[in-house]
Amino acid sequence: MASRDSFWIRPLLLLLLLLLLWGLGCCPAGVVSMHMEPGGSGPEESGDGGLPGSGRVKRGWVWNQFFVVEEYTGTEPLYVGKIHSDSDEGDGSIKYTISGEGAGTIFLIDELTGDIHATERLDREQKTFYTLRAQARDRQTDRLLEPESEFVIKVQDINDSEPRFLGGPYIGSVAELSPIGTSVMQVMASDADDPTYGSSARVVYSVLEGEQHFTVDSRTGVIRTAVANLDRETQDRYEVVVRATDMAGQLGGLSGSTTVTIVITDVNDNPPRFPQKMYQFSVVETAPVGTLIGRVKAEDSDVGENTDMTYQVKDEEGLGAFRVTTDSNTQEALISVQKPLDFEAQSVQTVVVEALNKFADPRFVDLGTFRDQTIVRVSVLDVDEPPEFQPPDGLMEVQEDAPVGSLVGMVTALDPDVANRPVRYAIDRSTDLEQIFDIDPLTGAIVTSKVLDRETAGWHNITILAMEADNHAQVSRKTLRIRILDVNDNPPELATPYEAAVCEDAKPGQLIQTISVVDRDEPQSGHRFYFTLAPEASSSHHFSLLDIEDNTAALHTQRLGFNRQEQDLFLLPILVVDSGPPTLSSTGTLTIRVCGCDSSGAIQSCNTTAYVVSASLSPGALIALLVCVLILIVLVLLILTLKRHQKGHLSSEEDEDMRDNVIKYNDEGGGEQDTEAYDMSALRSLYDFAETKGGGGEGPPVLPSELHSLPQWRPAPDLDFSVFRDYISRKVGQADEDPSVPPYDSFQTYAFEGADSPPASLSSIASHSTGSEQDFSYLGSWGPRFRQLAALYAGRRGGEEDGGGGGGAES
Repeated sequence: MASRDSFWIRPLLLLLLLLLLWGLGCCPAGVVSMHMEPGGSGPEESGDGGLPGSGRVKRGWVWNQFFVVEEYTGTEPLYVGKIHSDSDEGDGSIKYTISGEGAGTIFLIDELTGDIHATERLDREQKTFYTLRAQARDRQTDRLLEPESEFVIKVQDINDSEPRFLGGPYIGSVAELSPIGTSVMQVMASDADDPTYGSSARVVYSVLEGEQHFTVDSRTGVIRTAVANLDRETQDRYEVVVRATDMAGQLGGLSGSTTVTIVITDVNDNPPRFPQKMYQFSVVETAPVGTLIGRVKAEDSDVGENTDMTYQVKDEEGLGAFRVTTDSNTQEALISVQKPLDFEAQSVQTVVVEALNKFADPRFVDLGTFRDQTIVRVSVLDVDEPPEFQPPDGLMEVQEDAPVGSLVGMVTALDPDVANRPVRYAIDRSTDLEQIFDIDPLTGAIVTSKVLDRETAGWHNITILAMEADNHAQVSRKTLRIRILDVNDNPPELATPYEAAVCEDAKPGQLIQTISVVDRDEPQSGHRFYFTLAPEASSSHHFSLLDIEDNTAALHTQRLGFNRQEQDLFLLPILVVDSGPPTLSSTGTLTIRVCGCDSSGAIQSCNTTAYVVSASLSPGALIALLVCVLILIVLVLLILTLKRHQKGHLSSEEDEDMRDNVIKYNDEGGGEQDTEAYDMSALRSLYDFAETKGGGGEGPPVLPSELHSLPQWRPAPDLDFSVFRDYISRKVGQADEDPSVPPYDSFQTYAFEGADSPPASLSSIASHSTGSEQDFSYLGSWGPRFRQLAALYAGRRGGEEDGGGGGGAES
């Protein structure tokens, strides 16, 4: 709280100011004249009163502000000021009123005198001023005598607010070992009092706690280091209490404080240190390369990246047997095997491991070296090891003609242990399924067990096993490559069964064919072949063979022209010889055909082959040829379809005209000699006819009830047979024109009927009956196909006459 002396100073100063104004002839302090200049918009104070009704009023002092002290603690309302109108004659006819902020609640006015009082305790930090409007009215008529005037009541400040730190909590940091005066951070306090009035808002800073290590600037609030030996490893944070005091720190000023946390950050001021000067590890001698032996770690009092270290081998007796790497997560040194170990060679090895900081700070080099060393002692443990092969080369060679049992080579393996146990050898048969090789289990001598053939397999990869004699579990493996050396045991052969063609008009010296050969052998000096005609063809004067000496030969013609009629095929034996050793040869046959060629020499046709399309025929011509072939095939199929359709049509017509007329003969059959088609006994039992030829005959009489009359026809001179003749001629012509129509018509002749045949002839065409004419009208009931026949017989009636036997014809 502010001192009571300062509380009374300001009212006294205000009183002196009012007295000064009174002495100068102005309106008394706190009195506002309501007299306004016509057209004026604000209150004004007048000294000497102006004349009423004049055009211009004399202006006095303008005083439209009142002051009131905040935090008034008196029991009576606090007098603020007085408003007065020039037209007020003191008779109480004018009524004064105010409106605006706090009017009627905080501020009250005396209607008669115009005195204004504050009835409540004011706080400038909550509201610094109030704007109000004053009015002077006629008490009887309530008429506004003066224009409404606006004025301000300002709250005068006192030191009643202490400084406050609004930005907390405050946390700062500074690196350890920083020099004196290093800035850490800045704190600021604010005071709600009026900074323009007095020293109520002037704040100064000081350190209440922690002044041994830090200071604060009294004006700016910047905190700085007070010592240079701040050590994070000793104390990593400090709590500093900073105080802010107003009234510029004078006596009676108010104050506030805050706690500032200062963190000491790390710098790399501590070197790594191994907790031990020696470490011991052990590892078996068979440990593979990369096996982890152990871990060591150097300690560092720093934190963060200042503890990052790297490890290295500083001194090593084992000459690179071990490797040291750094685990970036744990900052440990990882010691692993870098080379194969051997207990028999060296059982104990020593390694010096050095640790050093990865990020060294040059500012602290004078503090000492930032690295440390330790000794790592590794004991190599002995184990029972498998034999080792000597020497390491795994290539052997053998001739392909080597006899069975020939020595290929020898392998040697020794037991590396101190015991030096004997070694036995074997072949892994999964790599030698055909068992081409054998090995002596005692000496390691490898021999052939089968005949070799380089052309079948030129290389053999086998695995040799070496194991301890008394412990086969201790086994070593070695891959052995055996190359089969070539021997000239295959004769050369023609590359393909050559077939060549020569034109009939070929000229002498014309190239016919180039010949090459193949040889399954692969001599080290390369192939060299020789070509010549076989002895049996040496007498031929048609062709010559030229050795080009590049392992090929050229066949040329030796005569002018050939004749296919005389000889169209030549079989030319060719002898091919290689360079050996030993020299091998073979004879191949070259087939040469004599062909006809065009003027350009292109082959047209050979005696035993069809026409050969020229190789120069374009793809378009080939496509056109194929299209023509397809069109021909379609045409043939179309013609066959039409023929088949016409054949069916003709067959249906013939069936309709001829085949559908079925005539049943119930009386006679095919004669006595035709016993396969008819049962003659049935005919004899049903009909017992007498011979009727010539109008009479022998035998018993035929009863009329037992005689079945058949249509019989007698030629008459007035009948016209042209209808039958035209019909038969038309059908015969159609049959002759179509060779695909089978001969459906048949003609059967009964040349012999037999003697004493009781029935008469069944034919109504060739037989002449002497019997009476019959009524043939019943033929019309057989259908439309018999109507024409019924018309021919219509009108011909007569008695029935006995018909003679004789031969008949039926179509």
